[in-house]
Amino acid sequence: MKATYITDISTWASAFTFSVRVSVRFSETDMYGHLNNTVAFTYFEYARIEFLKNVGLMNDWLNPEGSTIPVVADLQCDYLKQVFFDEALAVHVKVAAIGNSSMDIHYMVKNAKGDIVITGRGSIVQIGRATGKGVHWTDKEKLLFVN
Repeated sequence: MKATYITDISTWASAFTFSVRVSVRFSETDMYGHLNNTVAFTYFEYARIEFLKNVGLMNDWLNPEGSTIPVVADLQCDYLKQVFFDEALAVHVKVAAIGNSSMDIHYMVKNAKGDIVITGRGSIVQIGRATGKGVHWTDKEKLLFVN
């Protein structure tokens, strides 16, 4: 494992508690039937949004009257095994660290056999709609991510 955000894969993998299922669509593959390398980021986005909806943050961010929104500050992906058309995948999400207005989110994608096929991480920042500047997480929001 070369991903610098993972020190021990077993410990890291055991900390995930949320996942969503996806099935690799034909349109997401290349001419050899492999998952296109850009699609993992789409899976990360889908899983991240479902996770944030599950903890209750998306309701505030989607409110047109709301004062804050999330933005992706960075995103990376590491491909460990080939993924093919029609494979069933589980995309796991967890918050690895919370800053003042940012959070580091980790991703783990497993195939039907339970093999880790893709890992990733990224940061999102909560910003003010009007200012575009970081807005600190409240203590209540921080508690949403404590397991």
